[in-house]
Amino acid sequence: MKAPKPLTVRRFFEEARDRLSLSLAAGEPGLDRVIREPTVNRPGLLLAGFDQYFAKHRIQVMGNVEMHYLESLGEDTRRQRLADLLSKPIPGVVFCRGYHPDEVVRNLAEAAAVPVFNCPRVTMDFINQATLELEDYFAATDIVHGSMVDILGIGVLITGSPGIGKSECAIGLIERGYSLVADDATQIRLHAGRELIGTCPATGRHFMEVRGIGVVDVPAMFGIKGIRTEKRVDLVVTLQEWQPGMEIERVGERLQTMNLLGIPLPHMTIPVSPGRDAARLVEVAAFHMKLRILGYNPAVSLNEALIEAMKKPAAG
Repeated sequence: MKAPKPLTVRRFFEEARDRLSLSLAAGEPGLDRVIREPTVNRPGLLLAGFDQYFAKHRIQVMGNVEMHYLESLGEDTRRQRLADLLSKPIPGVVFCRGYHPDEVVRNLAEAAAVPVFNCPRVTMDFINQATLELEDYFAATDIVHGSMVDILGIGVLITGSPGIGKSECAIGLIERGYSLVADDATQIRLHAGRELIGTCPATGRHFMEVRGIGVVDVPAMFGIKGIRTEKRVDLVVTLQEWQPGMEIERVGERLQTMNLLGIPLPHMTIPVSPGRDAARLVEVAAFHMKLRILGYNPAVSLNEALIEAMKKPAAG
């Protein structure tokens, strides 16, 4: 598991400005301040004079309530409360609902080197979207040595020892019309604390390395439908070299699981040997998983049918 890199206000602004409709109003020298918590705060209590338990590590959001409260104060009190806010080690302040910081706020922000932003969005809309963005930045991540393919909406992570044929299996699936998410190294991100999202590190995105051939440009060779930027991981398939006497699941009534970033994922081990179509087997595994998600378990159905057959009296 990799700890997330420190998130600066500059990086957050540059990468999310369009999605959050942000524009910088003042405090550019403070853009290298660090955002330390994956959520935001409304500083109403601080503006009212109560500064205990103030969430100083979060981006501060000013909406209708805060602005109307400030307008109700006398000029000197208003200036003092804003100075108190901007003197805290906060990452920055966002004025929502189209409110623009006046000259007093801009001067205080410049003096304190606190970034101040404009946002035309409704306050709760901004808060919800910004929280999602921040959760993604702070999410736990890991790199898994394996390829990932989207098979009819089922995100399949294909793992196995080096040289077992993971990339060749992925190529076979792309030829069948499915989409590559990542090859060889799949970046896994914990999203919302409950599901794993697989993607490819940006440097190698859309490319595959096939032994004996070299680097393959997937969209150039198979079309844009052959790639997908990210996908939820629904199933882990491990390709394992067939050995006589090895124990392999033959019924599949209960799914095995594998833990990634603390999340249990359905896991299947598929033995491979020369002449065995690994891509077809992974495709069938994905179809099987789709049926399981929809509530149908063929092993249970077969077991119930056998029990019913045994209950019938034998023919004379």
